[in-house]
Amino acid sequence: MRIGGSTRLLAVLGDPVAHSLSPVMHNAAIDALGLDAVYVALRTPPAAVPDTLTTFTGLGVAGNVTVPLKGAAERCVARKTDLCTRTGSCNTFWVEQGTLVGDNTDVPAIAAELKAMGVDGGRWLVLGTGGSARAVAIAASHAGAELFVRSREPNRAKAFADWAASQGARARPAAPSTPADVIVNATPMGLRDSDPLPVDEAGTRDLRVALDLVYRPGASRWVRELSGRGITARDGRGVLIRQGALAWQRFFPSQSPPIEVMHAAVERALRA
Repeated sequence: MRIGGSTRLLAVLGDPVAHSLSPVMHNAAIDALGLDAVYVALRTPPAAVPDTLTTFTGLGVAGNVTVPLKGAAERCVARKTDLCTRTGSCNTFWVEQGTLVGDNTDVPAIAAELKAMGVDGGRWLVLGTGGSARAVAIAASHAGAELFVRSREPNRAKAFADWAASQGARARPAAPSTPADVIVNATPMGLRDSDPLPVDEAGTRDLRVALDLVYRPGASRWVRELSGRGITARDGRGVLIRQGALAWQRFFPSQSPPIEVMHAAVERALRA
């Protein structure tokens, strides 16, 4: 990869962001198509998001946003897609004629991943109340699923369920014994093997499918544990690739995303 004065800059913003495989995935795609561009990870404190995106607007920089900055980014974009507005969460941004545009490609990516896992409606339990959880809630509303919300802070679970209900989801806070046949972990818990499991074995007695939005080499401990019990479980690499391919279409409208290249790059990185 050669970087010069005409090289287009793309970036993923997060805090932390070192774990993100978006640069690996997108740079592999850029190389495969011979494009003059580079994609980098930028650790961005929450307070710096407005100034960073203002600067990016002036420079024409596009990119993505990861935890915990998706809500802050949504408040900074000048024009929003319907999904960005509904979720109040922006994970993809680009500049059109000097205007910063925001989208949420997490919603269709999560919906497609769950569909590929055999999910069609049912009782979903979402863990967390951040930007990724908001994407899960909108996906649940589209699927006609019942949505139960669990947070370490009951008041946040209640507020999130009320918001999700306002967006058309059949949502309410989860009780400790609430049964669910689908669980989505939308928290960062699991990035380290030392993290506790998002849900213990007693809380998964009715579980049929689990999607852990965390991804790491060898899969998260929770995914490994569930798979060992015969439960259909995946980590977040599939969602990463799906949302990345959708974001690519915003970054390079005239170039189809080389999905096989992106997939291979992510798999190589997670085997390393």
